[in-house]
Amino acid sequence: MGDPKFSRRKYDTPSHPWRAERIKSESELQKRFGLKNKREIWKAQSQIRTLRSQSRDLQARLRTGEHQAEIETKQLLDKCGRLGLLPIEGTTLNDILSLTIESVLNRRFQTMVFQRGMSYTADQARQFIVHGHISINGRIVTIPGYLVRRAEENGISFATSSPIANDLHPMRPKPKEAVEVEKEKALAEQAAKGVKAEEKPKPVAPKKETPLEKLKAAKPSLEKMIEKDGAVQEEAPLPEIEETGEIPPAPVEKPKTEKHKGEKAEKHKAEKSEKSGEKPKSEKHKGEKAEKPKSEKHKAEKAEKPKAEEK
Repeated sequence: MGDPKFSRRKYDTPSHPWRAERIKSESELQKRFGLKNKREIWKAQSQIRTLRSQSRDLQARLRTGEHQAEIETKQLLDKCGRLGLLPIEGTTLNDILSLTIESVLNRRFQTMVFQRGMSYTADQARQFIVHGHISINGRIVTIPGYLVRRAEENGISFATSSPIANDLHPMRPKPKEAVEVEKEKALAEQAAKGVKAEEKPKPVAPKKETPLEKLKAAKPSLEKMIEKDGAVQEEAPLPEIEETGEIPPAPVEKPKTEKHKGEKAEKHKAEKSEKSGEKPKSEKHKGEKAEKPKSEKHKAEKAEKPKAEEK
């Protein structure tokens, strides 16, 4: 029997803790129904597993013609009908085998409150239940996982002692009719906007310019002048372009020769000597002075001078 303080576990954990498909499906169910943890999913799985095992066992016993199996079959189908898992009439044991986890999760108190429009989200429905704002037939129920019976569905309402029972409370959602009217208005506005957008003229795409037109637009006028180093120089006009659609190659500058460099250096020296007042010595004058040889007569006179001094 066990200690009454410690109740037995009512669910079985998965056989393998890491299965990607199982983890993904459980996460989707947890988000969809606003569950606190995956333990609530495992509880629903255990309930479905128990019902299926009972259904398979009864089917095997019915084949033998056991009278007690017929009584238990009727009791099991009535139980599923009372819980709202199956219709009250016209069900068989095979219908129990087709039950899924969603069949049990849809009968939870939290899900029923959300489906009736008493909260904006499933998480808010859980909060209302835990805080004692929802009652069933006048009795406050604070268990979100409570399985609502078919006879108790119409008795779900806000507790009379709760402040949310007031229709003007800001946390209380609007009735379903008002929400549907607002949705219809929003859809009508969207449709009207769509019609207006269709009536607007389509924007004209800008015309693409050819390379020839771009070059003509960038060509400067001949009258434009550029001031450079204090002197005004006219820009050389761009060469005329034949209308072939091709851009002519840029002109290549010729390298300066050594002769041109020498002329520039001589010019610079002449300007410098004019400023200082000295006459520049030409290369020709320097060459004549360097090439003028000493005559033999001059050498003889220079040799006789020391002899005359000795005498």
